[in-house]
Amino acid sequence: MTVLFYCSANEAIAPQYNDAARSIVRAAAARGYRIVSGGTVKGTMRVVSEEALACGAYTKGVLPRFMMPLVYPGLTETVWTDTMDERKAAMLKDADLVVALPGGIGTMDELFGTMVQYKLGQFRGRIAALNIEGFYDPLAALLDHFVATGMLTPRDRAILKMPATVEELEELL
Repeated sequence: MTVLFYCSANEAIAPQYNDAARSIVRAAAARGYRIVSGGTVKGTMRVVSEEALACGAYTKGVLPRFMMPLVYPGLTETVWTDTMDERKAAMLKDADLVVALPGGIGTMDELFGTMVQYKLGQFRGRIAALNIEGFYDPLAALLDHFVATGMLTPRDRAILKMPATVEELEELL
């Protein structure tokens, strides 16, 4: 089983988001999950790799070649791609669960792309956004607005689970 984490590369995020990342990575590693992420030394990507390796989990990072100087050292496996689109496809390959941790536009790009892949039948895993401390409440409101205006079906809205705590997210493991 493999869990893919989409996460921030920003260093200036609130510490509780990285604490939540550590907790869910520990829980996934304890259950024998392989951990996949963007694999850089930046932000929550670093935190995910650090924690996964500290737990002895198989840890794969997927990076485009132009990010070579940012690769997290000691990953179990590093996959190199030529483009960000290839990176997203390689990250998603073999994922059973995708978790969007609090992040910015890159995380949103990856999350929405994964939801589209699911809607089109190209991805069959589960998709969650960790809504710790209401981080993703504005996203939930936007998706609900899409449903209310007919831009998204309730069925497609249900693709994205939004657990509010690490413990709720652990139930998806």
